[in-house]
Amino acid sequence: MMRKSKEFVHEGKYAAEVAVNLIEDDTGWSPYLSPGDARILDTVRLALRRGDIAEAAKHGRVFELTPVAASNGGRDNKRSP
Repeated sequence: MMRKSKEFVHEGKYAAEVAVNLIEDDTGWSPYLSPGDARILDTVRLALRRGDIAEAAKHGRVFELTPVAASNGGRDNKRSP
């Protein structure tokens, strides 16, 4: 049986969301990727590593990650009574 899933690949300041099929069966290795989906994830990872956004975008959505500075030591902005 196969089910659709999304895998995230993170390299440097980029991340990509790639649709894959997870193969489920009665083995101890389940769920697992097909060799083709594993190659696609490797292709995306290498493209992100070298900054080739166009190549990575052929296989999924690409995001540029931006660091966020915590202003309250991680606490939310609600006022305490």
